[in-house]
Amino acid sequence: MDTMIAEASAYTPLLLNAAKAIVVLIIGWFLAGFLSSTVRKRVNASPKIDDTLGSFAASIIKWLILLVTIIAVLQLFGIQATSLVAVLGAATLAIGLALQGTLSDLAAGVMLIMFRPYKIGQYVDIGGTSGTVKDINLFMTELATPDNVQIVLPNGKAWGSIITNYSTHPTRRVDFTFGIDYSDDIDKAIGIIADLAVADERVHKEPEPWIRVTNLGESSVDLGVRLWCNAGDYWELKFAMTKKVKEAFDAKGISIPYPHSVEIQKKAD
Repeated sequence: MDTMIAEASAYTPLLLNAAKAIVVLIIGWFLAGFLSSTVRKRVNASPKIDDTLGSFAASIIKWLILLVTIIAVLQLFGIQATSLVAVLGAATLAIGLALQGTLSDLAAGVMLIMFRPYKIGQYVDIGGTSGTVKDINLFMTELATPDNVQIVLPNGKAWGSIITNYSTHPTRRVDFTFGIDYSDDIDKAIGIIADLAVADERVHKEPEPWIRVTNLGESSVDLGVRLWCNAGDYWELKFAMTKKVKEAFDAKGISIPYPHSVEIQKKAD
């Protein structure tokens, strides 16, 4: 009986430390989520601070609290912080080699926040992958495609790729090419397009609409059209003008040709 009591007494501190460790882990995990969420909301609520900074700051706070929590748990089992630092220092090379991709993503995340080639809410193309930026954290960038498919891109890949940001500037140019038949009146067709452009409130007066003959194709005279609008009106203007020009050409007798072949028969001598 005395032996059993002694063995139970020996395991009691270990069990207590294990229970304390579980409690610390739960509290640390809760605090990490709560504080990171609070910081994100507070920063995003301020119109003077970019939403991207709120997301990044929340990510940093979350990982720092989790790191402190892990250190506290190790100390409960007798592993002092100084010893932990010494062990980590001795294993730095091995960890660096094993996690070089992750560390590269971390460094790239810092660079993305510093130089901000894109922000949350902007539509971008990163190395051939397009979508709206939904989140930027320490290690990855989250995009959503126009059909609402989630794409998670490592920051290292994002920073090392060509980035095309379609939302940086407040205005964009919409380009069109309309083909008319060789027998049609070119000036009449240009006038129709110009009138439609002037009538659309989304088209900017400056720079003024640009309409020119850009090519003499195999079956059509091609008219190039360049209109400036607010970035948010780009697609709606493109769709609307395409429809309006087709309808106006039909009403005014301007034909839009399509490739066709002409068969010529020769009589035998």
